[in-house]
Amino acid sequence: MSPPTAEAAGVAAVQRRTVRVLAASQVLGGVGVASGIAANGLLAEEVSGSAGLSGLATTGTVLGAALAAVPLARLTAASGRRAGLAAGWLVGGAGAVVLLVAAAVDGFALLLLGCVLFGAASAANLQARYAATDLADDRTRGRALGLVVWATTVGAVLGPNLAGPGEAVAGRLGLPGLAGPVVFSVASFAAGAAVVGALLRPDPLVLARRVAGAPAGPGPRPRLGASLAVVRASPAATLALAGVAVAHLVMVAVMAMTPVHMASDGHGASIEVVGLVISGHIAGMYAFSPLVGWLVDRSGAPRVLLLGMLVLLAATAVAAAGSGGGAGRGAHAGAWAPLGLGLLLLGLGWSCALVAGSALLAASVPVPERPGVQGAADLVMNLAGAVGGAGAGALLGLVGYPGLNAVAALAVLPVLALGLTGVSRRRSNTRSG
Repeated sequence: MSPPTAEAAGVAAVQRRTVRVLAASQVLGGVGVASGIAANGLLAEEVSGSAGLSGLATTGTVLGAALAAVPLARLTAASGRRAGLAAGWLVGGAGAVVLLVAAAVDGFALLLLGCVLFGAASAANLQARYAATDLADDRTRGRALGLVVWATTVGAVLGPNLAGPGEAVAGRLGLPGLAGPVVFSVASFAAGAAVVGALLRPDPLVLARRVAGAPAGPGPRPRLGASLAVVRASPAATLALAGVAVAHLVMVAVMAMTPVHMASDGHGASIEVVGLVISGHIAGMYAFSPLVGWLVDRSGAPRVLLLGMLVLLAATAVAAAGSGGGAGRGAHAGAWAPLGLGLLLLGLGWSCALVAGSALLAASVPVPERPGVQGAADLVMNLAGAVGGAGAGALLGLVGYPGLNAVAALAVLPVLALGLTGVSRRRSNTRSG
């Protein structure tokens, strides 16, 4: 049964409010995610006394996000987006508190547990983009999703720059200076949960189910195998999931090893130059997402997803070509401009794949199945990122930075072929129809 005209107008008003609330929660929570991730690796090195173990903090956070994706999806299916998102922020906040305790008592195992719990905030950060699509139509889905992703830019830029103020706060609390940014994580996650809990009303998923004529009450309890079966049954959803997962794998693998490559003895880039390159990469990931969303609405999600794959190929080629940078210590920033362009393109390609793939996934499955499918997609995406991050170090040692980029480019090709096959099939169906 289609909703009355008055209700349809009300749904549009709720959608506009939903996007504003989600954007606000992304700004608040995003500060905590970015500041914590920037500090967790350094805390792990300080607590463990080993630089080699510091990478386990990032791995723990990524795995935590993957492990939280399905439980949060089940909570969302049962109680709506508000409950799922708020729970993610609160569990992440609990993880940040555990990190502070670990820093105070020099407990490395406790710190890793905190990182895993902290990952739930990253999962909430990711799942917020899907909440922006619940009440959107085909004309506005991409822009709504893109705006919510763009809001993460504020946190991604502001969070890592809180180290100075955080050190002062940590000192007053009797904590190690490196724990300061994590204090801000606790506050920002609590604020994000409060905004979602108080203002995300009516719940967009609950309202979307009612508009779609689904039975009242909780949706079906998502099961991972059943959700993946829903994806496999839809060529569009399969393309969406493959594109998002591969883009995340490529982005994490290349991005994680870029600072290591630049700062190696053969190149010797300063920390300031490394920071500029990574800042450009983060800008590519988030700053253009409203434009990407507009392109999704105008040209279709499959085309923008394919564009993202092509941009990732260009990014790996440019990064590999510019990997020599300025040979020798103290090389100036201009010598690293080609690599900086490659990392900017890497972020942009990831943005195209994330926004277009997420929009395509939301449009390709029925409303009752969305939470489970979206949770499964985030699980696969984060596991792909963990594989990319874990394997990148070994590849860097075996084949060097250009070789790492070449392997990353190879991972893109199957998704590109799958997408081109789908576009060709749709064109043939259009002509025959």
